[in-house]
Amino acid sequence: MNGQDPWRAQQERTAHVPEATPADLENVDAILFSTPTRFGGATSQIRAYIDTLGGLWGTGALANKTFSAMTSAQNPHGGQETTLQTLYVMAMHWGAILTPPGYTDPVIFASGGNPYGASITANGEPLSEADKASIRHQVRRQIEITRKLKAQ
Repeated sequence: MNGQDPWRAQQERTAHVPEATPADLENVDAILFSTPTRFGGATSQIRAYIDTLGGLWGTGALANKTFSAMTSAQNPHGGQETTLQTLYVMAMHWGAILTPPGYTDPVIFASGGNPYGASITANGEPLSEADKASIRHQVRRQIEITRKLKAQ
């Protein structure tokens, strides 16, 4: 990584952000993953993190939590949908409750129409207002569903 200036700059910008641990997921009601797409799937870094969750999964600690996912790729057809779908399959193994955005708001169509989750074309430009609206809708929807489930 030290040989690539953009990687080094990103590492420096995010050095203060703590790394997620399995304990971070143990006492939450909702889980939202966002990962870049690599070759039609989640990045190796998030897959390595997921591999650390076997103990929680084995005790049922990941069951009955809402789960949603977002992604990005360099081009519009870079595997975003398969990335999201495989994350949802993983969450089904946990017994999580899937909360994708579906077509529950017009902002989904304005940002590209992906019902599985926000998927951004990462072209070096700032997020569009349509992408931001889609992300906000997905998060609000997950929070709303989580609150309803907790109220039961």
